[in-house]
Amino acid sequence: MEIRSAVTSADVPINTVTPALRGRRREQEALDRLVRDVRAGQSRVLVLRGEAGAGKTVLLDYLTEHASAGRVIRAAGVEPESEIAYSGLQQLCAPLLGHLDRLSEPQRVALATALGLSAGDPPEALLIGLAVLGLLAEAASEQPLICVVDDVQWLDRMSVVILTFVARRLDAESVALVFGARSPGDERILDGLPALHVEGLPDADARALLDSVLPGPVDARVRDRIVAETRGNPLALLELPRGLTQAELAFGFGGQSATPLVSRVEEGFQRRIAALPADTRTLLLTAAVEPVGDVPLLWRALERLGVGMDAAPAEAAGLIEIGARVRFRHPLVRSASRRSAEPAELRAVHRALAEVTDPEQDPDRRAWHRAHAALGPDEEVAAELEQSADRATARGGRAAAAAFLERAAELTPDPAKRAGRTLAAAVARFAAGALAEVPDLLAAAELGPLDPVKQAGVERLRAKVAFALNAGRAAGPPLLAAARRLETLDPAAARETYLAAIGAAVNAGRLGGADLRRAAEAARGVPAGEEPAGLLLAGLTAWSLEGHAAAVPLFARALAAITPDNDVDLAWLSGAVVHEVWDDVAFFTRTERAVGYARETGTLSLLPTALTFRATALIYGGRFADASDLLDEAEALGNVTRSSPHPATAVILAAHRGRQEPALELNEALVRDAEAGGLGWLLAVAGYSRAVLFNGLGQYPAALEAALEAARYDDLAVLQWTLGELIEAAARAGAHTVAAEARDRLAARTRVVDTSWARGAQALADALAGPVGPVEEYYREAIEQFAATRLGLQLARARLLYGEWLRRENRRGDARDQLRAAHEAFTAMGAEGFAERAGRELAATGETVRKRAPGVREELTPQEAQIARLAVAGRTNPEIGAVLFLSPRTVEWHLRKIFTKLGISSRRELASALRDR
Repeated sequence: MEIRSAVTSADVPINTVTPALRGRRREQEALDRLVRDVRAGQSRVLVLRGEAGAGKTVLLDYLTEHASAGRVIRAAGVEPESEIAYSGLQQLCAPLLGHLDRLSEPQRVALATALGLSAGDPPEALLIGLAVLGLLAEAASEQPLICVVDDVQWLDRMSVVILTFVARRLDAESVALVFGARSPGDERILDGLPALHVEGLPDADARALLDSVLPGPVDARVRDRIVAETRGNPLALLELPRGLTQAELAFGFGGQSATPLVSRVEEGFQRRIAALPADTRTLLLTAAVEPVGDVPLLWRALERLGVGMDAAPAEAAGLIEIGARVRFRHPLVRSASRRSAEPAELRAVHRALAEVTDPEQDPDRRAWHRAHAALGPDEEVAAELEQSADRATARGGRAAAAAFLERAAELTPDPAKRAGRTLAAAVARFAAGALAEVPDLLAAAELGPLDPVKQAGVERLRAKVAFALNAGRAAGPPLLAAARRLETLDPAAARETYLAAIGAAVNAGRLGGADLRRAAEAARGVPAGEEPAGLLLAGLTAWSLEGHAAAVPLFARALAAITPDNDVDLAWLSGAVVHEVWDDVAFFTRTERAVGYARETGTLSLLPTALTFRATALIYGGRFADASDLLDEAEALGNVTRSSPHPATAVILAAHRGRQEPALELNEALVRDAEAGGLGWLLAVAGYSRAVLFNGLGQYPAALEAALEAARYDDLAVLQWTLGELIEAAARAGAHTVAAEARDRLAARTRVVDTSWARGAQALADALAGPVGPVEEYYREAIEQFAATRLGLQLARARLLYGEWLRRENRRGDARDQLRAAHEAFTAMGAEGFAERAGRELAATGETVRKRAPGVREELTPQEAQIARLAVAGRTNPEIGAVLFLSPRTVEWHLRKIFTKLGISSRRELASALRDR
């Protein structure tokens, strides 16, 4: 698609110089501050929200005119463009493409593909967002940059997603991003960004503005009534009195009306349009339908329509101005023109615009015009729309692809083709995250004849929607029903759907009754498969019906076959299965690889899950600060994608940190969410986490109670951890029978695997709760085995327990060695509860315990600490920016602040400075 100039047919007031503004001192001061901050090197974001006619665009004009010593680029949403992928982004980025070569190759390729500058694989939104962020930062490195985007409510969805992401990540680039958004409307658009609400004018200013357009003297009471009816809306004050008689004015715009103010203003525009000559009305309609304000294109279309090119009457009426570009008095003039037209007139205008639009330069707009010109089914037009959908998909514009496909289906005469295109539209809507729109499209697809493959596609997508909307118990029955229907249509799809059904039952856990067994028994009816999903299904089926021991070899086969790039959808289950085979190497390497893959490819669907799973691994590795950084990153990503990161990891981290009040608050919130969503697996995580917290604090009866409840059900990936907490709590609370029973349950799980992790866990359990025997040997074995793993947290806990035992054996010198090592490890990690417990024991041996704050967070902000650690790890500024969703220039700015705080001057000194802290 052709890249259009940033100056489009944005519907701005026709005056090129903003007149003196009445009653807008507050808004002007806010915009003036924004400009000053940007000049000073900061970045700022602001959303002007207000009803139609409130004056948002005039305020944006004010900003544009007063942004001296900087560059200004403008873009605007136009309603006819709202289904064209990245059309808003094209406007904004076009003037900045000279900086494209400064971006990293993945970002450069992603943005070029999205804007149609080059062909490539469909780019992920995350990469495009990072590319736009980098592009703005590079442009601002030369001079401050102010980006003005008006009428956001009419931008295409992907442009809104990308610009929201960019707005949330701007920091210190000397960039301002200022939006105008109509309100009331979809308030979720740009949700959470700094906003300035543009209200009606104060009464005195409203009266003065009204007096400027009244045709003659009006009684003061009538004037007050008009001001009250318009609520000080400037456009209403200027437009509604036009053409009304003194008698009509005397009754306040023709009497009381329940019609919304915006509709009344639009009706006023319609009356003025109706008074125009027929040819002028057609000219106005053509300009309203043509979205980009291309004057030569407008003249060619009018020539096709046999209409003269005299815009003088419309210009004289103050509705439009035609110069280098077409400018409307207000967006409501566009909608008024379209609403005033007969259907046949609209079709004729679309047909003319299609005929004069270059099929090579602008095939998508041409197809869209042809679609609106069609009176009935038309396979040729439907095929063009399908090609437009393919181009939108190739650029990553799934929502736009869905819109093209839906219209293509409406115009398709052949029932089978129509059903296929409707199904394709449903797939696109699902990929775009518009889950609520998918069921109706699937129902429409089923009205047409579907071959077995397409019918399988319907069932498979229906199952995916069910699981995406509710991953707990409620998802189970529809998933099982879909899986059974798929068995004869598509065995591979059936296996995938049975896997999702078992996954839903695993999530339901203790709240699911016999759901897991029913799902597993049903899954045994589908032929076995060697693909990753099939192998994982076999393992989970065996785990559900035959137990842990039977599942371990099958799990190992499945994990060997699953990689991040061959089945992204399995990441959530494979991450849990790693715990069942006690493979710490796989636990750490797979989570690291998954994050790397998601970052490299910009896979938004995988990255939040990958980040939380990686954070879990880092917790058990004793790297709490790094785990917290990843959770912060997942949360920031969730703010952009409107998805929540998995809540379990944050609860586990809080428990290990040992701060009782915040940990319990998070835990209680998790319990509420679990009960509301039918997610019993999360109840197990909550119980396990409470046991960890209370064991760390030395409150063993409370830990015992929590662990007993959590261990009541065999939850995937949670039970083995819970049994360890239960053994420790029971042994310390004197419940020796409970400890021994839990030790035996753990032994049944460890004896079937041969890993250091399993051997260490069992040796520690034997030391705490085993039969009378060489207890010290068990402790030493546990420490030796954990030292061979990456599980630094478990190693420290083994040292703590061994040290406690040694002190009770009156071997104070030996106890000090173990307790000191444990205390230092816990302190460095930030495991405050366990550190205090180790400190108490160490003090009991006669050693003085010095308290030391962990890490560098007291002096550096959390983000600065994260940047510092990434820099120590050898990451470049662009790499750090990609990890944290910041521009490289913002990373550079933060590093300068970090160097100042730490009293250093280069990266080479950073590692030692952090260690000293």
